[in-house]
Order: sequence, then structure tokens, then C-alpha cells
Amino acid sequence: MNGFAWALAGFVLIHVGVSATGLRAALVKRIGEGPYRGLFSLASGALLVWLITSYGAMRGDPFDPLNHSLWAPPDWLRWPAYALILFGVSLAFAGLLTPGPTLAGFEKRGLAQAEPAKGVLRITRHPFLWGVALWALGHALVNGERFALMLFGALGLMVVFGARSIDRKGAARDPEGWAKFEEATSNVPFMAITQGRNRLDLGEISWRGLVGIAVALLIAWLHGRIIGVEAFAT
Repeated sequence: MNGFAWALAGFVLIHVGVSATGLRAALVKRIGEGPYRGLFSLASGALLVWLITSYGAMRGDPFDPLNHSLWAPPDWLRWPAYALILFGVSLAFAGLLTPGPTLAGFEKRGLAQAEPAKGVLRITRHPFLWGVALWALGHALVNGERFALMLFGALGLMVVFGARSIDRKGAARDPEGWAKFEEATSNVPFMAITQGRNRLDLGEISWRGLVGIAVALLIAWLHGRIIGVEAFAT
């Protein structure tokens, strides 16, 4: 395996094999919540930097086997891919700016309120994770190389296990409050709204949604300079 594959494996391992399993609780019990979060953040950051730099090296080598195409995406897939990516990035950043029970450090936020899920949490109780998932899906639709299957498949796996882990820990921490929050929300975006358990309120999302859209457009504008491929290239 090259550096990209090792970095991706390590990044997935600490998120799925540590954070989403009983190993996290064992480590927290031994060293404490604060030190665990600090060490986990440092490890995640280091692996992310390695992943980004090794990705650049891998993509710059035309003879790297991970650049070999497994399939040729049809041109018409570009438009649904653009929509998924722009919505995913906007959703992810709006979620990061919305304190709630599924955001690290705000686990008890809003659980005692009459409406425990407001703003972007009405769409999904895991806006950041689903934003990443939609971003990954959009990229997977228009990238047929081996590395794309690895990278975006791994991120999808992290989202599935990450959401389940957060739900499990929330229910264990406050069973009554979490049950009320879970009843008013859905894991899958818009499901609670379509089922009549919640409603869409764009006014509550307000500036957070606008920031998310602005960040998505900024990333699209800088995509060519950062990645080497224009965001809306044909």
C-alpha cells in the first residue's frame, strides 16, 4: 500500500475502530474525557494532513495503480453530483454552526426544551455527518478511479458507524431526553419532516445556512487551485 492508502486506513480506524466502539469508553475511563478528546483531535489532525499530502502525491503520479479507472462516469451525472456536493457542504457547515446534542461539546444542548430539534437539526440530527456523506456520494458519481472508491467509500462507512455511535452514546447518557430528541428528528435527511414529526423552518437556519452556502461556493471557486481540477470541469 502507498502512503495514501495507509493514511486513509488509519483515519478510518481511529474513527470507526476507536471512537465508535467500546474502546473509546475504556480510554476515557483510563485517561479522562479531556485528555482523550485532545489526543484524538491531534491524531485525527495528523492523519488528515498525511491523507491530504499523500493524496496529492498519489494523484500526481500517473503510474500509481490507484489512478486507474474502474468505470467511466457518464456526462449527465455531473449535474446531480454538483447538487449533492453543494448541498452536502452547505449542510455540513450549517451543522457545525448549530449547537445541538450531536455536536461534540454540546451533548446536553436543547434536550430539555419543548422543541429539542431546531434549525438544520430539523432536517437531520446529524447534519455534519450527512453533509460529508452527500459530498462523498457526489464525488463518487463523477470519479471512476480506484482511489475514489476507497476514499468516498471509507467516508460513507465512517458516516454510518459515526451516526450509530453518537445515537447510542446519546441514549446512554440521557435516555429520556434523547428519546424525545430522536422522536422529533431523523437520521436520514428530511425523513422526520416527510413523516410529519417535524417541519422545515428556513428562518431558523438563517445565517448559518447562508454561511454554509458561501463556504460551498468558495470551495468550488478554489477547487482548481487546491485540487488541480476545476469544480465544474466537463
